Amino acid sequence: MNDLKRSLSEAAAAAFQAAGLPPEFGRVTASDRPDLADFQCNGALAAAKSAKRNPREIAAQVVDILKGDPRLASVEIAGAGFINMRVSDEALSVRVGEIASDDRVGAQLLDAPRRVLVDYAGPNVAKPMHVGHLRASIIGESIKRLYRFRGDEVLGDAHFGDWGFQMGLLISAILDEDAAIRALVEALPETATDPESAAALKLAAELDVRITLADLDRIYPAASVRQKEDPAFKERARKATAELQNGRFGYRLLWRHFVKVSRVALEREFHALGVDFDLWKGESDVNDLIEPMVRELEDKGLLVEDQGARIVRVARPGETKKKKLPDGGVIEVESPDPLLVVSSEGSAMYGTTDLATILDRRQSFDPHLILYCVDQRQADHFEQVFRAAYLAGYAAEGSLEHIGFGTMNGADGKPFKTRAGGVLKLHDLIEMAREKARERLHEAGLGAELSEEQFEDTAHKVGVAALKFADLQNFRGTSYVFDLDRFTSFEGKTGPYLLYQSVRIKSVLRKAAEAGASAGPIVIHEQAERDLAMLLDAFEGALQEAYDKKAPNFVAEHAYKLAQTFSKFYAACPIMSADTEALRASRLALAQTTLRQLALTLDLLGIEAPERM
Repeated sequence: MNDLKRSLSEAAAAAFQAAGLPPEFGRVTASDRPDLADFQCNGALAAAKSAKRNPREIAAQVVDILKGDPRLASVEIAGAGFINMRVSDEALSVRVGEIASDDRVGAQLLDAPRRVLVDYAGPNVAKPMHVGHLRASIIGESIKRLYRFRGDEVLGDAHFGDWGFQMGLLISAILDEDAAIRALVEALPETATDPESAAALKLAAELDVRITLADLDRIYPAASVRQKEDPAFKERARKATAELQNGRFGYRLLWRHFVKVSRVALEREFHALGVDFDLWKGESDVNDLIEPMVRELEDKGLLVEDQGARIVRVARPGETKKKKLPDGGVIEVESPDPLLVVSSEGSAMYGTTDLATILDRRQSFDPHLILYCVDQRQADHFEQVFRAAYLAGYAAEGSLEHIGFGTMNGADGKPFKTRAGGVLKLHDLIEMAREKARERLHEAGLGAELSEEQFEDTAHKVGVAALKFADLQNFRGTSYVFDLDRFTSFEGKTGPYLLYQSVRIKSVLRKAAEAGASAGPIVIHEQAERDLAMLLDAFEGALQEAYDKKAPNFVAEHAYKLAQTFSKFYAACPIMSADTEALRASRLALAQTTLRQLALTLDLLGIEAPERM
């Protein structure tokens, strides 16, 4: 069941072919002037250049063929050779009827689905999530939902940051601060492995009482500052990191506790945002792969010595950049920079873990595509890792893609911070959105008939919709300014506006059901009906654009246009007071179909609408 754009493209392609020209010139797009036509084909201009003919002459040949298509009320030549097409009311009625009876409301499945893994969010142990995690979480969630809906087999992985230097900092700081914990850790044999032993259980019990999430939230920032000022502490933290990674039992028990209490908070914030993961794998999960991987890289001749460190050169011959020297001179150096695999101190690096993670994913899931939804500022890092993975044979060329995004900025154009200049915690941001949503609901006189529990649920959904839609309506590569007052408005291009329109349609359908009215065959007559039907038909095109470009903003734009167009339809075309029962049934069917498609579109954005307001 093709949408009109695709089916008319096929007809135009056949017409070009019948005129002795390549069929690819028959591509049809939505009209730039919807007041003149529904669709247009500009292929005659391109065909004229290759055939060295007059474009209007070619357009005339194609138009003569297309005039026999029963779906078209008119097909005309405009300007230098543009072909304008207007779909007949009858054909549009048939098409929107197909959409109404389709479980997927007009969306198609892929012909060749793939295995896809989406790496997003990137939370860290002992570090509360902040506004910097918001975009990664909601963009990655939307891309995961979109790819799954299109038919791919998709896994979402949080890629937990749980194995780096921050673990050594925490361990060292806690042992310095808490003598009782230090004594219990030191009493454990270094090479033991039984977490159910009496000594291990005693340590675990003490940790549950003495080291809470609030403690980690306090201890880690202080340790991070301390290591910059205290070289001895920094060295102890490095040593603790190495011992943890090499299996020291007491340190592993401390680490498990850090992960446990951190994950409770992370799951709370993710749940509040409507974000979930299939995998909670962390950097620690690939620790055992690193040593054999390093040996393999060495055996393949990819690992080379460089000033005591071991690197993989990823630049191709001739790829260089200019680098300024301290004396003011300039030299040519390879670009991208090499991937540092083993430091001069013998430690595995951030890139090493990422490379081993690619290897782990190939062995466990063998994805055709891995998408990394991470800040655009990490582009150079991923270029290094991806090239190293291709060289090592851990991934097929082109199967790794960085889905970069810009920043959420304050009014000053810089990454958003609190009034005190600090980084705003994600938990606090979500609560700010909830509070503003409560205020907006009261201002608009909405929710007065709801119970307190229902009102709070609605306020949460409005707040989350405000945050998500404000982000997802932008192309992910751009930055945007945080403005909670604007985001939470029930007017304009906002998440709350979409929820209001959704609730409005639900109210219309409830009243119709109470009056015993039911939906029936859709018959298009009025312009507002045409506009709504045409937009329902455009759903597949929006999904395809979003899928191909890994950009949920195309879905967000469709959701907004759908809500806006329904509002105009509702104002222009009375439903319950329609002139005839058949007309009322037709318009009820249009309303039902709009609600289904709007709900599905919002779900792809990770937004849930309440039943009432």
